[in-house]
Amino acid sequence: MSTTPNPPSDDGISAAIAAHRDEPGALLPILHDIQDRMGYVPAEAVPLIAAALNLSRAEVHGVITFYHHFRQHPGGRHTVHLCRAEACQARGAEALIAHAKAELGCDFHGTTADGTISLEPVFCLGHCASGPSMMIDEEPHAGVTSARFDALTRALRTDPRRHE
Repeated sequence: MSTTPNPPSDDGISAAIAAHRDEPGALLPILHDIQDRMGYVPAEAVPLIAAALNLSRAEVHGVITFYHHFRQHPGGRHTVHLCRAEACQARGAEALIAHAKAELGCDFHGTTADGTISLEPVFCLGHCASGPSMMIDEEPHAGVTSARFDALTRALRTDPRRHE
């Protein structure tokens, strides 16, 4: 199984621009569409978006870098979001976050060396009473301990059904 994401495609970028360019506030929908198609917003998209929306490249780049949601480089096959909201912090999220970073060998906005998991912060998953919480791709998990984190992420690396 290849861990290399789809290479940038002007077709995907152009399609996203065409789909949203006439919407009010088109920049964010275009960026989301590109990231949904490619898994990240490649540098090649910046001048194309800027030209289509009559913005400077700096303005487009500024929005991409302001929002942590947008990736500028390919991510892992799976994304693990760890909740950093106050309720989860009160239930041990900071210790879980430290464990996760050490276990995965990467910081927030990073990807494991094997390309399996990208680690991202999130500021509420809605499981406040049963934190700390995390989400793997679109699957939420509450009451996550270090041991449960290890089991869940180990499954991502070893279960062939979990590989996309």
